[in-house]
Amino acid sequence: MRNVIIIGSGCAGNTAAIYTARANLNPLVVMGHEPGGQLSITSLVENFPGFPEGIDGPVLVENMKKQAETFGAEYVYGVVEEAQLSSRPFRLKIDEEWRETRTLIIASGASARWLGLPSEQKLIGRGVSSCATCDGAFYRGRKVMVVGGGDSAMEEANFLTRFASEVTLVHRRKDFRASKIMLERARNNPKIKFLHSAVVDEIYDVSKNEVTGVRLRNLEDGRSWDQQVDGFFVAIGHIPNTKPFRGQIDLDPEGYIVSHGGARTNIPGVFHAGDVQDRIYRQAITASGAGCMAAIEAERFLEAEGH
Repeated sequence: MRNVIIIGSGCAGNTAAIYTARANLNPLVVMGHEPGGQLSITSLVENFPGFPEGIDGPVLVENMKKQAETFGAEYVYGVVEEAQLSSRPFRLKIDEEWRETRTLIIASGASARWLGLPSEQKLIGRGVSSCATCDGAFYRGRKVMVVGGGDSAMEEANFLTRFASEVTLVHRRKDFRASKIMLERARNNPKIKFLHSAVVDEIYDVSKNEVTGVRLRNLEDGRSWDQQVDGFFVAIGHIPNTKPFRGQIDLDPEGYIVSHGGARTNIPGVFHAGDVQDRIYRQAITASGAGCMAAIEAERFLEAEGH
């Protein structure tokens, strides 16, 4: 029987682990599909407070993990395959083994949707990104490309014009899903060029371990051509990692956890932290703050029950 199980080992999960471990709750952290979360594929983090020279994403999350382990947190590799939250103690099936816990912190994050190109996967963190706020400052005076047609793509493109000399926004259809106001804002930005009815077939250059350009294809006439870019941003949405909790926890239509105040879900004793609930900010520092909130909520919940 555990006092608390934390699902996820990104900034939210690790921070929750630090706080619950310091509270002597001996948390168990399930590391999940992507150990370390989004930061594990981020080469340099320049906007996390306390690191004026920046810090490598994998180093930052590993330091958090070590800090939590210092206070007694236990980490296990694995994913939650099934959850039974209708009665207490809560039960979780982790890699074929059932575990029980008095409280649960869900910090399983949201996975970025990718195009699925082999070159894209090899260049993630080396010029390919899913977060303009995280990586835009690396492209001052350079040319970048954004793929997507929704509000997030327009927002990313507009943000990138603060740094880039030119932003090309590529969308596979003629019509955009973005709201009228976001689309107009992007259209009125002189630095943004629109390229519709087109897809990216290849990202160059894996051999150089950096992005140097792309191969594009027009879906109307089949014509292909190369275009030079220095950065490539994918903005086609995120998938919250909440599958095991469907039908038990309140989720919105896209699968994000619905907050019931603070870090609370609709189930007493189950708390949320980070991108699994946050569709707006998605930053390392906000995820860490949410992990702190969830940990304090869990500690107070257990204390009220006499544990």
